[in-house]
Amino acid sequence: MGFNMPHFELPFFTNLLILLVVAKVFGEIFERFKQPAMIGEIIAGIIVGPSLLNIVHRTEDIKVISELGIFLLVIIAGLEINLDDILKSLKGRNIIISLMAFFVPILSGIAVGYYFDKDIMTTVFIGLCVAITALPVSIRILMDLGKINSYIGQKIISVAIFDDVIALTILGLILNINDSEMTLSNVVKNASISLLKLTIFVVILFAAYYLIKKLSNRENYFERQLNKLLLLLKGKESLYAIFFVFVLTFSTITESLGLHFIIGAFFAAMLISENLVGKKHLDSFHKTTNGLAMGFLAPIFFAGIGLEFNVTSIQNIGLLLTVIAVSYFSKIFGGYFGGRMAGLDSKNSLTLGIGLNARGIMELVIANIAYKAGLINAEVFSILVIMGVLTTLSTPIMLKRSFKLIDKKS
Repeated sequence: MGFNMPHFELPFFTNLLILLVVAKVFGEIFERFKQPAMIGEIIAGIIVGPSLLNIVHRTEDIKVISELGIFLLVIIAGLEINLDDILKSLKGRNIIISLMAFFVPILSGIAVGYYFDKDIMTTVFIGLCVAITALPVSIRILMDLGKINSYIGQKIISVAIFDDVIALTILGLILNINDSEMTLSNVVKNASISLLKLTIFVVILFAAYYLIKKLSNRENYFERQLNKLLLLLKGKESLYAIFFVFVLTFSTITESLGLHFIIGAFFAAMLISENLVGKKHLDSFHKTTNGLAMGFLAPIFFAGIGLEFNVTSIQNIGLLLTVIAVSYFSKIFGGYFGGRMAGLDSKNSLTLGIGLNARGIMELVIANIAYKAGLINAEVFSILVIMGVLTTLSTPIMLKRSFKLIDKKS
């Protein structure tokens, strides 16, 4: 319950200052130990929040900053993905790995929710959080291990891309289903409406994709048009504004359809590629977005998760231990089983499964959205935060050992 310090509300910028400084300090400590900064940032929120010192509280202003943090994190994740890579991951035996690595964990997570007698929405969200792989975390881990361009490294990335896209698509569907009256007819009706809205968005997305693809066949067409536009504009950072108008347009479309804004942001960022806008412009946008996100907004978001985290809300230790155990086993087994079915040997298949195990950023984003929407309670939210932190902390250690076994064999 913390130290029972008196509850008083500090001014907004004082809250922001404390949260950012403590989050960056703890993030830096974890970076020094070759661990993701986000773990330290979450711990910083737990320390200064109601769980311990009770200095900073999650006010409406901090929630808005956190939403912007989610927005930029999702854009960064989308920029790492190319739609052509997704289509590649659906070809041949790759689709078997992608399907097994997603559907084994999601069904296992749903089984956990069902066994512990949770409501439908909570059960589905447990499954979704167990099934996702944090693509940005996977890329960072593989880069640190020097395996980003290895055969298995590329497989891990392509499967993680597929899993993230499927998870965010399902998220868009279930957030649009009204859970006020969970009768079968209501669920079917709302699911049908949600699918229709999602179909409209997918049609718009692929129309944009094929238009971009067609115009991109003309050499550097978009890059040349973008350069012309930038010459006309006199305002500073016009390039950044143009990219954001593009992303916000898609976010507005998804919100208008009743889907979450991050769905539009994620897919819009996926459409922005080096071939489309040129390496110089893409690097500039990526660098600026990364700087704003990782330097300011993301630490506030992750520290905000720490503010919401409440260890005293976890009464069901059985559920906590089961979620953690199932998240490890189902993801690693799903990747391993998919790899074996696709013709990989046992060591490569195991390495693939382990590489997909880190939940990190994307799982925490989904859990946070579900909690804010009132679809999961504080206990389930705190359990999912613990699961995300543990899988992210342990994956680099397990993956390093697994790659050593492959290297010895070769």
